[in-house]
Amino acid sequence: MGHLLNDKSALVPLIDRLNRYPVGLVDSPRLRQILALLFDPREAEVAARFPLTEATQAELVERTGLPAAELDGILESMANKGLVMDLPVGHETYYLLVPGLIGFMEFSFMRDRGDLPQAELAQLMSEYLREQGKDGQAGEFFGSRWPLTRALVYEDQIPVQSRITAWEDARQIIQEAEFHAVTLCFCRHKKAHEGKSCQQGAPVEEICMVLGEGARFLVRRGMAEPRSAEEMLAILDRARALGLTHITDNIREQPSFLCNCCRCCCELLAGVQMGFHEGIAKTPFLAAVDPERCDYCGACLRACNAKCIGLADEARALPKDQRWAQVDAEVCLGCGACLQACEQEALTLVPRPKCPRPPRDRNALFARILWDKGRLMPFIADGLRRGVKRLRRQR
Repeated sequence: MGHLLNDKSALVPLIDRLNRYPVGLVDSPRLRQILALLFDPREAEVAARFPLTEATQAELVERTGLPAAELDGILESMANKGLVMDLPVGHETYYLLVPGLIGFMEFSFMRDRGDLPQAELAQLMSEYLREQGKDGQAGEFFGSRWPLTRALVYEDQIPVQSRITAWEDARQIIQEAEFHAVTLCFCRHKKAHEGKSCQQGAPVEEICMVLGEGARFLVRRGMAEPRSAEEMLAILDRARALGLTHITDNIREQPSFLCNCCRCCCELLAGVQMGFHEGIAKTPFLAAVDPERCDYCGACLRACNAKCIGLADEARALPKDQRWAQVDAEVCLGCGACLQACEQEALTLVPRPKCPRPPRDRNALFARILWDKGRLMPFIADGLRRGVKRLRRQR
């Protein structure tokens, strides 16, 4: 493994391949250290040769030139590490190279790992995700016009006259998912390895949810545990009692996860706090403060996971007992987590003037991000080439 790290060129093909995804990985010495810890040399070489979409074993044998038996062992190792997803369909298994974010970086902390120096990895990842600001990984992840994730509103806090759709309702997302599982929170687990704990008291375990086919994969590989819909709804209630913000895929159909995020640990909310105010798609609502009720006690400031509540501009020159809070509408996610913290009932949710409709599914979202970043044509060309080859095999 050491020679992979020392020979920087050995990781270039892998980084180039990962950078063809909608969210790539900005090259840096820290990234290469991370990849060298996660991939052994053979795994890095195989990963670099993966197509842009799923592939069968026979297709991967052709692309890598490795014997099937040898390749099977490598793919099994990579799937156990969360670097590759194995997806059984009928009598065939398809393999998909997992992106870096959201992907194998999170998976590396979804269980305790004796095969990885997780404390070292945690430090490297935290530094990597913050280095170079908008020119670094944060800009790559949060910089598209189409965010990868979106916030969900506490539906019991919305105005009486308002309605939310099925894709905006966390409870309905859980109820409609065909498979449910719970996993370790990547962000809090990583923080724990840095010697830090959640200031809101949120746990590492039994709090973040995965759904659908991705959840089945994580359960098969020991990175998640199955739960019933009723158990998931109970976790959702626990998250709300802790004042956590629900975040899911920015799509309308079949979201793959539902995270319950805090202001101090969550890497997604850290992006918003770093200035990527559109980095998480917002709900159709905004928090608003009633100056007549607000006594500026500070409870909502501490409860806001986006850190977008502060002293009202008009109240800065007033005595403390006459001040009130104000919400920054450009930053507010509209999740509603702050409302329950206000004993004066000075906070309400109001309809947002404009809220873009999420893409229909993951393919539609990825296509928009790829188009934004000028990466769409390679996906189209790769799909056409592989489609033609499969048709020829069927003749």
